[in-house]
Amino acid sequence: MLMQKRETMNKTHWLLAFALWLLAMGMQAQPVFDIIKKSPGYASCNYDVYPDDVPNLLTPPPSGKRPFYISHYGRHGSRYINKRSGYEIPYKMMVQANGVRELTSTGKRVFSEMNLILEDSEDRWGDLTALGRTQHRQIARRMFNRFPEVFADSACVSGRSTVVPRCILSMEAALIELAQLNPRLNITIDASKSTQWYMNYQDPILRQSDLRPEAQKAYDAYIASRVGNSRLMELLFKNPDIIKELVDETFFNYYLMKMGLFQLNTHLNKDTYLTDLFTTEDLYRMWQIDNVQWYLQYGFCPLNGGDYPYSQRHLLRQIIADADSCFRLSHPGAQLRFGHETVLLPLVCLLGINGYDLRTSDLDEIEKKGWWCSSVFPMGANVQFIFYRRDKKDKDVLFKVLLNEREAKLPIFTDCAPYYHWRDFRRYCLNKLDRYEKRVKK
Repeated sequence: MLMQKRETMNKTHWLLAFALWLLAMGMQAQPVFDIIKKSPGYASCNYDVYPDDVPNLLTPPPSGKRPFYISHYGRHGSRYINKRSGYEIPYKMMVQANGVRELTSTGKRVFSEMNLILEDSEDRWGDLTALGRTQHRQIARRMFNRFPEVFADSACVSGRSTVVPRCILSMEAALIELAQLNPRLNITIDASKSTQWYMNYQDPILRQSDLRPEAQKAYDAYIASRVGNSRLMELLFKNPDIIKELVDETFFNYYLMKMGLFQLNTHLNKDTYLTDLFTTEDLYRMWQIDNVQWYLQYGFCPLNGGDYPYSQRHLLRQIIADADSCFRLSHPGAQLRFGHETVLLPLVCLLGINGYDLRTSDLDEIEKKGWWCSSVFPMGANVQFIFYRRDKKDKDVLFKVLLNEREAKLPIFTDCAPYYHWRDFRRYCLNKLDRYEKRVKK
């Protein structure tokens, strides 16, 4: 009878796991165009807001295993654009067109709205918005409710941030939420230049401001049919052919779209209508341009060196070392790190989460293979490692990875998906890093 009950439980476990896997695969199979049609912000890639459709169901762990530790790296929440220059490209063009009275009635309305956006953003460049704080409070609350054992009693919760104010405030929002949910938590926070070597490391050798010649050639060929927007020019300007001397169609179209979509992160998200100027096809083409550029610069793209994700080798080693250290504790709690998308994206690629370790020189293959940067690093994006064991004596520690709070896949074998044996993952990662470091030293 006991054996029959156990078999029934195992069958239920795997049926649920299979159902969740089918759900995840169905979402990934949805074409990007359809996603953008439903959620235009997806087209803005790293400017997209954090998704609000986080699934409630998670695959239960193998019998007897309980969550005991969480390791996390998250991006800051929604913010204002970093610099005024991000808006000045389309704005200055509109100033010149307005000066020669070439704006249509729609163009005048757009110009008025651009002035409103600039006025609202002045002296707030890069600041965390109210939405950004809310995102991290909600993520922390879901983490607490999903894994209450980790945050029980006086568990230790460590918060660590880069020295950028929006990251510090994101950390503060998350930890305040956890403290309210359990006032007995032992919370510590830190934001110091002494940890930037792994919290926000930009490898001076791997990081290149310009694409390599071969990559630039492929990129130029890819975007050639995707730039410009003559329909928009006719909508905003009385004499589009004449105004081309003042307005660069390609840059104007691209940056005006970005300007409109970025407002979804601010309190102007209810008042802006700039995104209504663009069709789904317009937004989709911009997403394709951005997605390829992010892959060329931050993915395993052979055309541009093919090694950039290794820039986060120090962070990965630190995550492994911290976990090994915490396993010795009876109740290690959680280590929460707060940083940037330029760290999170290459980290996801380095780990090979959900196939983001893709290597291809065919830029048309990137979208087809599911390398969609918008699914990795919206504002508030995060990777969570959730660890499980029976008790402190249990040496077979299991863990699973959540990408933006969804169960994710790793490129290693497991007999208990979506859970993985820590020893297998640890060996895989350290061997991978050792091979790279040995190769570059030659």
